[in-house]
Amino acid sequence: MIMNNELLATLDYIEQERGISREVLVDAIEKAILSASKKSIHPANDLEVKIDLTTGQIKAWAKLEAVESNPNCDQILLTAARERFPNTKLGEVLKWEVTPKNFGRIAAQYAKNTIMNQLRKAEKEIVFEEFKERIGQIVSGVVRRFEAGNIIIDMQKAEGVLSPKDKIPGESYMQGDRINAILKKIDPSGSGPSLMLSRVSDDFIKRLFEREVSEIHDGIVQIKAIAREPGSRTKIAVLSSDPHVDPVGACVGMRGMRVKNITSELGGEKIDIVPFDPDLRVFAAKALQPAALKSVELDEASKTLNIKVASDQLSLAIGKRGQNVRLTSKLLGWKININPEEVETEMTFEEKLGQTIESLSGILKIDAEIAKKLVSGGFLTVEGLKGVDDSEISKIQGLSEDEVEAVQKALKKLD
Repeated sequence: MIMNNELLATLDYIEQERGISREVLVDAIEKAILSASKKSIHPANDLEVKIDLTTGQIKAWAKLEAVESNPNCDQILLTAARERFPNTKLGEVLKWEVTPKNFGRIAAQYAKNTIMNQLRKAEKEIVFEEFKERIGQIVSGVVRRFEAGNIIIDMQKAEGVLSPKDKIPGESYMQGDRINAILKKIDPSGSGPSLMLSRVSDDFIKRLFEREVSEIHDGIVQIKAIAREPGSRTKIAVLSSDPHVDPVGACVGMRGMRVKNITSELGGEKIDIVPFDPDLRVFAAKALQPAALKSVELDEASKTLNIKVASDQLSLAIGKRGQNVRLTSKLLGWKININPEEVETEMTFEEKLGQTIESLSGILKIDAEIAKKLVSGGFLTVEGLKGVDDSEISKIQGLSEDEVEAVQKALKKLD
């Protein structure tokens, strides 16, 4: 009787606190007990297990046909049947109690297992109903623990999981840290957390801009395309439906605060905001900035852009480890070939020197006199300057401390 009372008390608690109806639980428990203990109940095929909702007692019945002789597993001798039911007729099907001894212990274990399974199932259904409308949206939670490389995030009503492949490279978290991510999908089938989160998807960038930039949230500025290498750099193309609203300026914000907030959320990931243009040539030129393009030819058949640049612009157009051209290709949805423009006339030494100074001055956006001192010191390209320590730059003859600082700031802006 103790077990029966505990069962009823457990059913009451789950019904009130978890919102799972007693009928659903009882039906599941009866089926689980029947399935798990058929051999110990009776060899009959048509068996039934029932829980008395008043007393909590669990009993088993078999449907048996009354026969005169040679009964099989689904039959009973008429004489035996009449000992319990005197008015039994030949061929009548009886509901015969077949509850074995110690059945309560067997039933108790399976009742417990079934209740736990039903709880997990119900909780996952509740989580699904709670979060199904938020798929594709930013959700927030607190880092609770780490399991096999996954970050388990407490989201109050549920737990989310951020797998290693959905975490921005280089990010690290500690227990108690608050974390934002996009709800990628809900997986109600697994045994662990069912909310699958991501911080590396393009949609995460999109939602961050929608949250930070009111013009995007209101539909005045549209995000036309996103190209991203998580943790490193993102290019985002934007277009305004209002001629009075500058889409790039809206995304950057006053004193750059809007884009700074997004960059901060992404752990310092750099963001290039590009004005979208339906003319692919113009769009490509804007996306490849700060490199200046000489010409852009479209090959519609292969969806390829063949671009010519001046020799001193080639490395700038391609970018560090090819990132600039790679992200631009993804942003446009076209392959990109970049080649240096062939120079037909031979320049004099003085012309080459002047062109180098002019190029260095233009790329770094520094005074031509500073660029001249850099060239005189043997630094002809931006890559050459990036390849040395700050101390080497400070040693260049003729450069003042202010000029050295100006060069260093200009180099950082190009990163």
